[in-house]
Amino acid sequence: MSENKDPQVAGSGKSVEGVKFVYDFTEGNKDLKELLGGKGANLAEMTNLGLPVPPGFTITTEACKVYLDSGEAPAALRDEVSAHLDALEQKMGKKLGQADNPLLVSVRSGAKFSMPGMMDTVLNIGLSDKSVQGLAKQAGDERFAWDSYRRLIQMFGKTVLGVDGDLFEEALEKAKEAKKVAVDTELEAADLKKLVTSFKKIVKKEAGRDFPQDPREQMDLAIKAVFDSWNGDRAKLYRRQERIPHDLGTAVNVCSMVFGNLGPDSGTGVAFTRDPASGHQGVYGDYLQNAQGEDVVAGIRNTVPLAELERIDKKSYDQLMQIMETLENHYKDLCDIEFTIERGQLWMLQTRVGKRTAGAAFRIATQLVDQGLIDEAEALQRVTGAQLAQLMFPRFDESAKVEQVGRGIAASPGAAVGKAVFDSYTAVKWSRSGEQVILIRRETNPDDLDGMIAAEGILTSRGGKTSHAAVVARGMGKTCVCGAEELEVDTKRRRMTVPGGHVVEEGDLISIDGSTGKVYLGEVPVVPSPVVEYFEGRMHAGADDADELVEAVHRIMAFADRKRRLRVRANADNAEDALRARRFGAQGIGLCRTEHMFLGDRRELVERLILADTQAEREESLKELLPLQKQDFVELFEAMDGLPVTIRLLDPPLHEFLPDITELSVRVALAESRQEPHENELRLLQAVHRLHEQNPMLGLRGVRLGLVIPGLFTMQVRAIAEAAAERKAAKGDPRAEIMIPLVGTVQELEIVRDQADTVIAEVEAASGTELKLAIGTMIELPRAALTAGQIAEAAEFFSFGTNDLTQTVWGFSRDDVEASFFTAYLEKGIFGVSPFETIDKDGVGSLVAAAAKAGRETRPDLKLGVCGEHGGDPESVHFFHEVGLDYVSCSPFRIPVARLEAGRAASQSAGSDHR
Repeated sequence: MSENKDPQVAGSGKSVEGVKFVYDFTEGNKDLKELLGGKGANLAEMTNLGLPVPPGFTITTEACKVYLDSGEAPAALRDEVSAHLDALEQKMGKKLGQADNPLLVSVRSGAKFSMPGMMDTVLNIGLSDKSVQGLAKQAGDERFAWDSYRRLIQMFGKTVLGVDGDLFEEALEKAKEAKKVAVDTELEAADLKKLVTSFKKIVKKEAGRDFPQDPREQMDLAIKAVFDSWNGDRAKLYRRQERIPHDLGTAVNVCSMVFGNLGPDSGTGVAFTRDPASGHQGVYGDYLQNAQGEDVVAGIRNTVPLAELERIDKKSYDQLMQIMETLENHYKDLCDIEFTIERGQLWMLQTRVGKRTAGAAFRIATQLVDQGLIDEAEALQRVTGAQLAQLMFPRFDESAKVEQVGRGIAASPGAAVGKAVFDSYTAVKWSRSGEQVILIRRETNPDDLDGMIAAEGILTSRGGKTSHAAVVARGMGKTCVCGAEELEVDTKRRRMTVPGGHVVEEGDLISIDGSTGKVYLGEVPVVPSPVVEYFEGRMHAGADDADELVEAVHRIMAFADRKRRLRVRANADNAEDALRARRFGAQGIGLCRTEHMFLGDRRELVERLILADTQAEREESLKELLPLQKQDFVELFEAMDGLPVTIRLLDPPLHEFLPDITELSVRVALAESRQEPHENELRLLQAVHRLHEQNPMLGLRGVRLGLVIPGLFTMQVRAIAEAAAERKAAKGDPRAEIMIPLVGTVQELEIVRDQADTVIAEVEAASGTELKLAIGTMIELPRAALTAGQIAEAAEFFSFGTNDLTQTVWGFSRDDVEASFFTAYLEKGIFGVSPFETIDKDGVGSLVAAAAKAGRETRPDLKLGVCGEHGGDPESVHFFHEVGLDYVSCSPFRIPVARLEAGRAASQSAGSDHR
């Protein structure tokens, strides 16, 4: 933030009639997160529960929104803050920043959704050249007072006045070097006094003003800085990454200070009611004696495990354990807790439902069901399809020959391999060039967010499970190993020295295992996840040797399958994929792309079909293709016996089956120059020129092919019908559905349907078998969606092809735009996420909803599905449930994700209906 000379939070700001902008901690509750932010709402809730929370008050997100909209805080805010500050001073028996008995406060951000480290906090507000003496006298500890003062100037200078934080760090390092000590706790009062003088000089030089001595000015400027931090670069980037809306604003919490840096009987820590990495119950967290909270989160000093607190201060430990149990039972979930001990007195500074790894999410959800704290429907809301997808990623092969060079804390699981990089800029740059990288730091801070997003994994030599790197990595589902102390990280020289003296230079390959904390040189091979083995049927839940995680996934999937209304099909083009999809729980095939069957050995037959000069030549080519196509469908029907198989007739432009125009031209030219025979190549070249299109995506493809090339679609329909008849004769149960692609008008569909009905009738007569083959269409053009009511007159089902529908609605050629400007659109916030990844509800989604409604008004029993890639996207699955589709179809690997999200969508809507 740039320098701000205005000490007022508000003056002539916008007046908002009858709106309350400040709430005491005694006035709120945990359900007011929208208004009080997560931190403020939970501080209020803990206060209501009678837990030891330092008194304070919360400035609402509404005040922040007014400030961000107008550039000024609401006119009433200053008076409200003054009234609450007066009440706080009376309660504490101290005045903010008074010389002899000062009240100090923290000013902390707190948005509705947790954004760890992304916005600003300032501690120890109220300290000045005068009040530091009063604090020393009050605490009976001069060193503590000057340590607190230097921390305020450092945080205030960086956060409020925009001073480069490295300047303070460098001054602190010089002070330690001069004293010949390793850590700041070894600096004495006299050293810290000198450091305060140095820090004030830095502020004067860099900010162009003195460090403010007026405590109210400090507080008002800090509140304004927190408001401004909502639109800081790192906060906006984090919101885009986590898909948090940009218009929520942040609350500001003003809390009376309690001090963990008052000596060995004081300290600060972070605790979890369960292990956020594994989900196991136990004592998890970090504690740091004689420290303030930022020291733990920043990972600057290595903490001790929370269990050590029992030895250090048993009274506080026992009280903390009791409070943790109270909070978990109250919130009915894993709780993340920040606390401070001030000379043996425990204070609760924050609680929230804690971020956790994917594996922990599944384990905890089933544990809470078993404990009777939540039901199955709620358990489904505690996990996500994105987390399930993470669990299906491969893991390192433990039997492989590896060179382990270190071990840290397993902060966020996964198997990550990449080139070592030592700063965020390089991580982003190399990642954009297609490199996989591991970001290595001593400890991360919020400025490293870009690099953390770009990296495959994060490795730090400092910090624990509650450090910045660990918390952010878990939230993003990114592999992370923290606190690998034996690794010497030198970011300036861009290298890391491992035990034994080996040096890892920038660009060297390393592998990190976020499940064990192990660090390896080179690339470690990976093996399938046990969750994939479970879905493949190679690991059985309930067996004696079943993985605990597999057991939890099995139970959650059973919950989802019982709840969901949407059926889940697979996109599969051959029997092998179909069988795998069936093992993964597919309830049929929603898209079989027949063009994939025409590649390889059959390309020559297709070339002959395209080059045919006469009807007889064309029919001869189709006659040779027919038995091959029939066999494709026989195998597919056998693999999916008893389940629907939707077969899309040939869709891509025919020139895709011909040689590249440039290569072919060169071959013809060489043959001519050598006077070699080249009649066939010349005919091919003429065909390629004849079929060449400027924009093939919008050219001769789909239903247009079937109408322009006589016999092509009828050959495919005959192959489907004969394959179905053969399977029926073999006592099978084929359930074929024929899908006509790229229809834009009902007349196209009617013509192809009439031809198909004739062929099916012929096969029925020849085989003596009744065939019930449904005929429908793919809705992938805006016109088809807008005239869906007409098209439904000739279609028994619609399958929304959302890939092409997205292209045609937006006017995007996917292959081109994703590589050219999508990155810029995402960075500028035009897209929160690519419309090819998650359906654009406002544009493409509105067409899907309208077409579904119109189609069913014409034909109430119209079956509706989706077969674009959105069918496996978690957020899109919820949308398809809401608009009433019957099924989604996706790649085999995404089927479990779609099943889970379909269950979550049904459970969510049932809960909404109930409410």
